Amino acid sequence: MDFLNAMGGTATGFFGALIPFLIVLTVVVFVHEMGHFLVGRWCGVGVNAFSIGFGPEIVGFNDRHGTRWKLCAIPLGGYVKFKGDANGASVPDPEAVARMSPQERATSFPTQPVSKRAAIVVAGPLANFILAVALFGGAIWVGGRYELPARIEAVLPDSAASRAGFEAGDVVTAIDGSPVRNFIDMQRTIASSADSTLTITVDRAGAERQLTATPEVYEEKTPFGRHRVGRLGLQGPKGSDAKLVRYGPVDSFVLGVRETYFVVERTFNYLGKLITGRESPDQLSGPIGIAKVSGEVARIGGVGGLVGLVALLSVSIGLLNLFPVPLLDGGHLMFYAFEAVRGKPLSERTQEIGFRVGLALVLMLMLFATWNDTIGSYLRSGT
Repeated sequence: MDFLNAMGGTATGFFGALIPFLIVLTVVVFVHEMGHFLVGRWCGVGVNAFSIGFGPEIVGFNDRHGTRWKLCAIPLGGYVKFKGDANGASVPDPEAVARMSPQERATSFPTQPVSKRAAIVVAGPLANFILAVALFGGAIWVGGRYELPARIEAVLPDSAASRAGFEAGDVVTAIDGSPVRNFIDMQRTIASSADSTLTITVDRAGAERQLTATPEVYEEKTPFGRHRVGRLGLQGPKGSDAKLVRYGPVDSFVLGVRETYFVVERTFNYLGKLITGRESPDQLSGPIGIAKVSGEVARIGGVGGLVGLVALLSVSIGLLNLFPVPLLDGGHLMFYAFEAVRGKPLSERTQEIGFRVGLALVLMLMLFATWNDTIGSYLRSGT
């Protein structure tokens, strides 16, 4: 009964978060597919359909180029179907291409040079990264940032920090050679480096010192679930010491790039630890988890929070699509790389097997993420 109640609560929370979730996901998917679409058009490739969602069409229209723009019933993604594609995953349709006239064949996707096909494919993830930089940087430009100095006010006894030799009054200037500009920079680097040895440079009364410390694993409970983070045992300045710092458009853009790079770097850091067994897969989330987070962010952070979530999810979607898994953009790029080296495409049979394997992997990941967001979340709650 407890499990059913928990699942009922999950369902209620999911439907309560449905509108924020659809807004976040639709923006990210639209920008991703628009990247494919625009570069495809610039390369002279015909576009049969631009779809947000899958399944039955709810509403749509044809533009003057013959492209069908449509909104479909299952809002968990989208696709651009180019001329000569068998489906929205850009699987080639050799029979359809063979039936085309020479003029039609010249504007079909499968007959384009490898360079053009690669540019069209990579444009989707690239559009996601551009969106993230624009949102991160734009938010900083419009609202500024409240920043605390990376000054240590206190060191907790019997902590990793005390064993490393930190002292109150130390100012952290760099971690593993990367500059630390404020307390948040330091805090989130430490939080994402649990069980990893860090070389931390501090300014102590005008003298530079280097300390070596390993953040201890700590499980914290947040409104978005339980997360394992690293802790050293350092206390920073009070929140009242924070100062609003305003940035111009150029500096905001640079900070937007840094924020995007930070998400990419920490994602690879997590995946590396996941592969080596130093991190748990229970932090992987699917649509249900994203929906719950969207609702919570909308409740706590309002529009500004959702903008940040769109930027974060945009980076994640762009990065995920670059993984060399057939069916994803990275899988297509992998096939094109083989084609460029061999001087001819892989056989239709090889590509077909690759796409089937890719589909199986994607479905398995979605099933695992859904299990993680429902049953796994219930089991970890201990209720």
